[in-house]
Amino acid sequence: MNSLGVFLRGMLMGAADIVPGVSGGTMAFITGIYDTLLGSLRSFDLDFLGRLFRLDIRGAWQHVNGGFLLALLLGIGTSIFSLARLISWILANHPVPLWAFFFGLILASAVVLLRQVEGWNLPRALCLVAGATTAGTIAFSPAANMDFGLAGVFLSGFLAICAMILPGISGSFILVLLGMYGTVLVAVKSLDLVFLLVFIAGAAAGLLCFSRLLYWLLNRFHQATMAVLTGFLFGSLVIVWPWKHVLDWVQGSHGQLKAARQVPVSPAEYAALTGQEPAIFLCVALMVLGFAVVWLIDYSWGRD
Repeated sequence: MNSLGVFLRGMLMGAADIVPGVSGGTMAFITGIYDTLLGSLRSFDLDFLGRLFRLDIRGAWQHVNGGFLLALLLGIGTSIFSLARLISWILANHPVPLWAFFFGLILASAVVLLRQVEGWNLPRALCLVAGATTAGTIAFSPAANMDFGLAGVFLSGFLAICAMILPGISGSFILVLLGMYGTVLVAVKSLDLVFLLVFIAGAAAGLLCFSRLLYWLLNRFHQATMAVLTGFLFGSLVIVWPWKHVLDWVQGSHGQLKAARQVPVSPAEYAALTGQEPAIFLCVALMVLGFAVVWLIDYSWGRD
């Protein structure tokens, strides 16, 4: 896998992470780099620290697969900085067509992963159902309150980054459920260094711990873990369903209201509740386009 291919995969991950409810982990999965990413993250261990203390920079770099991580991070960063304004504008002005596109994308991703689970049996089917049920339960959960000091900030960073690694559930969506989305945005805007450092420390701890757990599960119980992760994708479809009714709101960094908890409704019910055109034909076309994009990605990269 060359650096350009990793960079482009990173751009796909960054584009997905911009949209609340869509995970960059999904893109890592369908482009065939998920195992490599987890393996690189778990390599930040005592051996890595020992090499740094001995000033063996080249050895430390090779130990964590530094070239892969650098190309991936550059791709993610490039995508976020170049596409953030465009995707944010579309999300604010044309949310239903954008969600339709991501619905098709995630549905195709789930089907691709479903094909990778071999030897279906009752336990693996139950793992699939458990993953879908968990993701659906998270989607409909009411917002919690993690505002109990720096410990809550650390735990929020820990949980958000764990969700970001998982396909189907985004870290920003978890922050909304934890009641910390607006707080984090305000801290970023005001450059609250203490808050941000504690949050980053929690995210780093979660990244190192959870990546190790997932890596171990994929190596020890690969098919069952794949079934659970596939279930997560199927369950997350309720989050990206285009036509939704908002139950709860959360305040953004500029005082604007953002949807915190939503339930999927039919296009007709959406039109009745909001008075807006559901644009069914456009949405179906974008769903098909999103589905086709994933199959093209899987055909081109997912089988490396």
